[in-house]
Amino acid sequence: MRLTVYLAGVVVAASAGLMPATALAQSRSTDVSDARVAELLRLVAGKAGQQPTVPGGAPPAGNVSDVPLKIEEAVAMALEKNLDIAVERLNPSSFDFSLEALRATFNPTATSTVGYNSTYQLPTSQLVGGARVKNDQATWNFGLQQLLPWWGGSYQVQFNNRRNDNNNAFVTFNPQYNTLLSAALVQPLLRGRATDSTRTALIITQINRELSDVQVRTTVIETLADVRNAYWDLVFAQEVVNVAARSLQLAEKLVDDNQVRVEVGTLAPIDVVQAQAEAATRRQTLAALEAQAQTAELALKRLIVSGTADPMWGARLKPVDRPTLTERAAPLEEALRSALNNRTDLIERKRNLEITDANLALLKNQTGMSANLVANYGGQGIGGTRIIRDGTGGPITGEIPGGYTDALDLMWRREYPTWTVQVQFAYPIGPNPQSAQLARARIGLEQSLTQIRSLELQIAAEVTNARLQVDANLKRIESARVARELSQRRLEAEQSKFDVGLSTNYFVVQAQRDLLDSENTLLRAALDYQQSLVNFERAQITSGNTGVTITNTLGAGTATSVGGGGTGNNNNAAGTSTGTTTGIPGTGGQ
Repeated sequence: MRLTVYLAGVVVAASAGLMPATALAQSRSTDVSDARVAELLRLVAGKAGQQPTVPGGAPPAGNVSDVPLKIEEAVAMALEKNLDIAVERLNPSSFDFSLEALRATFNPTATSTVGYNSTYQLPTSQLVGGARVKNDQATWNFGLQQLLPWWGGSYQVQFNNRRNDNNNAFVTFNPQYNTLLSAALVQPLLRGRATDSTRTALIITQINRELSDVQVRTTVIETLADVRNAYWDLVFAQEVVNVAARSLQLAEKLVDDNQVRVEVGTLAPIDVVQAQAEAATRRQTLAALEAQAQTAELALKRLIVSGTADPMWGARLKPVDRPTLTERAAPLEEALRSALNNRTDLIERKRNLEITDANLALLKNQTGMSANLVANYGGQGIGGTRIIRDGTGGPITGEIPGGYTDALDLMWRREYPTWTVQVQFAYPIGPNPQSAQLARARIGLEQSLTQIRSLELQIAAEVTNARLQVDANLKRIESARVARELSQRRLEAEQSKFDVGLSTNYFVVQAQRDLLDSENTLLRAALDYQQSLVNFERAQITSGNTGVTITNTLGAGTATSVGGGGTGNNNNAAGTSTGTTTGIPGTGGQ
């Protein structure tokens, strides 16, 4: 009931939550329908009411399908459907657009201006050229400019054209065409030559783009490790339910046996009450464990489905892989070397150090004096119909035809060039802000180097501790197996003694409890061992095999090496030590 109410609250909150205004139109098409809510509640209610599969019994009835699931299949589903991975995979694209925007800074820019104007000049003096001088001017100018991606230089090329048509008595050409082709280059010689803010931003964005790939890899590795751990948690939860169900069967059998003994007069009625109380307690424990198994199943589904519409969400997962005791963890020295080469947090810290270096180089470049080489060159031309007058300002006596091509020809012949070359200097006087920033950046660089060394030490400690956990859990399994066998023998002995009247109901119940505890301890140790292998691999942050050997319970003699989705036998993990494969002792019913 609590699970049903909780899910209903989640669904209602999700469908009624506030959404951004920009997404309102889209959200109208994705609102959760009442039918969908009812379906979800039906599915969860059906799962909450299901009964555990009792060994030798039939599976529970219902319309929820059972889906056998291997651990490598769960990993593959997570790679394909996990929403956290899907979100993280989008991040590199945003940096691609940022890089594209920065690279566009170095693209050339073309300019053009086309215009026409007409003016009448007031007769302010006799040199104006007439009482009412009219000047019509047309312009068509074109240019190209670009910031160069190397050495911090920039250039500009300009091609200007003008046509003047007027009635001025002093003009030599009418209409008159003027052309000008010019080029300008600005090249930093000191400050801004080795680097500048734009090129530094490009370097930093490129590093951030690569870091986003590392973060995707981190998310994938962490998610897959979570999937493996969630899978083993589900295996443990379902096995504990089975153990509790068998323990309940033992308690109920004891109740039946005691009732028979009471009827024949060999046992007091109080012993039946004691056995019934024990059975009720175990029934309550079984119900709680079933709820925990449901929670573990939902936790795994959260990692391997793409949403509530995914068929796996409404299915009942049946993990088929079981842990074995094969020791395949990599040697500590090899694992530490792998971690120092592949730990994504260490990679990120070192790449961030490159960002610090880039900023430091920019600040060094900005603290010195500035020296810029500035060069300009231009060629001009003039053309049009040449006016011949009788004296200055006199009447027109003739014309020599000409036009725009004359101006172009004169410009290309470079008979009237103009050019300048100069070096511009700027000297900082006294301390400047860049000097203080440079000093602070150098301190930050030293801090980053120290932090990297500290992180390497932390990695060594984490990997070593993870390996110690693997060894400790392996020893726990051996001890728990012996304890389980001894508990089984003790229960058999107490039951035999009880059958002949040499033991009491109390000692039989206590032996059953001890067997239940020892079976759960063995299960927990076995699953802790599997999870310690997963965490040992996680501590190295690599995408290789975890070294866990899984036995397929559906087919004898087959084994799967869980890792990047690959399969193999017990000998295909290079650099690992292989021991004797020893299956975990069965915890079957007595």
